[in-house]
Amino acid sequence: MRRRSVVIAGLAALLLAPELSTAQLPQSKIPRVGILSDADSERASMFGAFREGLRDLGYVEGRNIILEFRLARGNLSLLLQLAAELVALSVDVVVVEGGGATPAVNAVDPSGHVPIVSPVMSDPVQRGRAASLSRPGGNITGFTLMHTELNAKRLELLRTAFPHITAVTALVNPANPTTKLAFEQTEAAARLLGLGSVAIVEAESATALRALRPAVFSGASAVVVIPDGVFYNYRRDVVGLVSAARLPAIYPEREYADDGGLMAHDPAPDPRSRRRGHRMSGRAIGRCSRRR
Repeated sequence: MRRRSVVIAGLAALLLAPELSTAQLPQSKIPRVGILSDADSERASMFGAFREGLRDLGYVEGRNIILEFRLARGNLSLLLQLAAELVALSVDVVVVEGGGATPAVNAVDPSGHVPIVSPVMSDPVQRGRAASLSRPGGNITGFTLMHTELNAKRLELLRTAFPHITAVTALVNPANPTTKLAFEQTEAAARLLGLGSVAIVEAESATALRALRPAVFSGASAVVVIPDGVFYNYRRDVVGLVSAARLPAIYPEREYADDGGLMAHDPAPDPRSRRRGHRMSGRAIGRCSRRR
């Protein structure tokens, strides 16, 4: 795992502005932060960490900072509409959480006028969101979690634990643009292990996930869950589905195992590190707001 802070000039104007106390700010100047996520609740633990980061700098939701939540609740097709709502509200910055959120904001704000903060993102250079890690440019800042090589490693671990495996099926969210590379790496690992092609079971939303039945894994001797925000937020449904199929499986985050999944290989073995990006994002926004 390689976590680096991506420093981008999108918030430079805020950082260089004269500092004002919140008591001096009229209601119209209270910082307004948009939050775009595929989560199903404003009380999700990741948002708790974000609020902690704000409180570290004296910001309390509803008192001296406004948080505008727009949650897709497991349906990524809603992200474009929700992003448009946030841009229409003229929020000062948008915090994005989950696959597809950043492209949605960029699609409705092609000029890059609205700064974007991503608490955890995969390789922004490979995905065309930054020119480089050292000089990214653009309107995004945040923290990277570089762990794409773990997709192949998960299948290797599963095969080691269950050497009788002959056919693998991957659970994939086709609406998440980040899953393509993850699946390709999983399939390449399967070929190296002599497992041939990897079958695919798709679920593009929480509704589609809950509609699946164990029979979709017919013919498989093991399951690999490809990393995805919808699957993570509804991981108990994922674990229940795979367990009902009575197949060995490996998951991309430790919380799946905490909720009953057989095994997981996680880029952040310390659960606090997953919250760290959200808390630091809260602090970054708090600093910028304090200097408005």
